[in-house]
Amino acid sequence: MSRSQRLLALIQLLRGHRYPVAGARLAEDLGISLRTLYRDIATLQEQGATIEGEPGLGYVLRPGFMLPPLMFSEEEIEALVLGTRWVAKRADSRLAEGAASALAKIAAVLPADLRLALDTSALLVAGTDEPLSAVDLALVRQAIRLERKVVLRYCDLQGAESTRTVWPFALGYFDHVRMLVAWCELRQGFRHFRADRISAMDTLTERYPQRRHILLKTWREQNGITTDKN
Repeated sequence: MSRSQRLLALIQLLRGHRYPVAGARLAEDLGISLRTLYRDIATLQEQGATIEGEPGLGYVLRPGFMLPPLMFSEEEIEALVLGTRWVAKRADSRLAEGAASALAKIAAVLPADLRLALDTSALLVAGTDEPLSAVDLALVRQAIRLERKVVLRYCDLQGAESTRTVWPFALGYFDHVRMLVAWCELRQGFRHFRADRISAMDTLTERYPQRRHILLKTWREQNGITTDKN
């Protein structure tokens, strides 16, 4: 592993922890000596990284530090390409544009050899026969970000239509369907709404009373969905 790759790996390790991590653990994870670790931390601090701590107490990276362009591994390049191609094929047009723009910005700062690997990646994503949604999913995502209540006109699997006021907090992109996850005021519980069965949607100015991340956490707990956190 080159020194630049090692510095990047150290930053990534520190970003994965919210609380101070012992120097010995960081050195072990990187396969280097403590002396080398201390030298690398000093180098990153000189480059502007807000790494707080000292030997014996552990180290933590404060938010906000952006590394200058270093190196991506082949797997990281392929993950970026595959992810953006999936979004371009499977998500709505606004997200597809965002994915293409993000990849172009990454390509602009890559060294020539890595840019070539990005441009010539052989990872492909198939299209989808997913039903089109009658509502603009960009507006759905905006309501989620702003934590606004929305009023849906919805048709269920039995063909019954209803009007629901819901608190949208997540949007799932699956192989054959897009699913809005929300708290439904009518049912007083979490419900899942297929985007292709929403015939109309109005975003209200009223914010829903709970924070989005709390709703998401409660929904995950009720559905036995766990996330890994350090």
